[in-house]
Formats: sequence, C-alpha cells, structure tokens
Amino acid sequence: MTKSGYPYPPDEFDVAVPGGAPVGVHRAPRSGWSSAWPFLLVAVVCAAVAWGGITLLSGGDDPAEASGNGSPSASASAPASPSASPSPSPSTSTSSSTPTGVAGDPTKADLTAGVQVLNSGGPTGAAKTAAATIVGAGFDVAKVIADDDTAGLGEGYTETTVLYGAERADTAAAVAQAIGATNAIESADVTASAYAVIVLIK
Repeated sequence: MTKSGYPYPPDEFDVAVPGGAPVGVHRAPRSGWSSAWPFLLVAVVCAAVAWGGITLLSGGDDPAEASGNGSPSASASAPASPSASPSPSPSTSTSSSTPTGVAGDPTKADLTAGVQVLNSGGPTGAAKTAAATIVGAGFDVAKVIADDDTAGLGEGYTETTVLYGAERADTAAAVAQAIGATNAIESADVTASAYAVIVLIK
C-alpha cells in the first residue's frame, strides 16, 4: 500500500530509524519452559492414549500376565487345575449308582463268582471286549469266560442282558454296571449252571 493511500495518521512507528531497523513493540524473550511444555503435554497425552488402547485391546488383563511374567504362585497353580478334578475312571464312574432296571447292590458283589459272556448277535469280538471290561471292574480273570452263544440262550432278547442265578443279584448288578447293561433278569437256567452270571451280548 502506498503512503498516499494509507488512511491512518503518522505516528512514532512511522519514523525512520538509522540503519533501517524495525520499529515496534519488543517483547522479553520467552523462557525455555514456556517453549517446551506444549511438547511435553502432547507426549503425555499420546502415552496415555496408547496405554488405554493397549489395555482395551488386551481385554483389560494384567500386563504382567499378558506378557507371561505373572507371579510364580499364579503360574505354578495353573498346571495343578487338571489334577484337582480328574475324570473318573470307567470302573469308578458309577460306583455309587445301580444301573436302571437292575436289582442288587454292586458294592456287595462276589468278585470271585464265575461269569460267562456270550456273543449272542453282537459284533465280532464283542464278548471278549465285554469280558475284559468285567475283569477290569475287579472280577477274577480266571473266572470270566468269553464265548459264542452256540446254544441259542439269547433267542428272544433284543438287548444286552445279564442273567443271574438265585441270590446273585448283587453280582449281576456289578457286571451290568461294568458293561453298561440296563437289563438284568434272574434265571433258573443260570442257577443250575456253573456260573453265577451269564451275559448275553447283543
């Protein structure tokens, strides 16, 4: 803008200074702190936002646990949990219950009694498998015999059935419990046989 078009009257700032130095209000120099604090504030805010983001993404877990540097007591107790509640073995999983439809108390079974396991229409090898299971439940291996139902004793039965002799209900209940049978019947034929229990595998 030219001087002729300048709308304001001249004042002390329009006076020329020797050497062409600028004329105006001079401020005191700023301190180092006043120049640095905005940068420090930005750094603190960025750090807080980053920490909050990491915490949110990690689900709020303790950073020490997330990085695997948890306390020794916490890390030592973690592997112990599986042994605290072991799954029951097949021989003890139903030791306190009697199979449905089976009279007798399996805890009072005579584990030395003779047991014959006959495959009466079941898959090949089913009698041997059931016999091994019965032995695993505590019965005398020498007295648990697996064979095929060549005499047709299982005719008329549609499911695996435990036949037992007189006063052998407890032993029959233990056998039924071991193989998961739900049908046990007292039989005069078994009473007259050399076995306390005869199992018909279907």
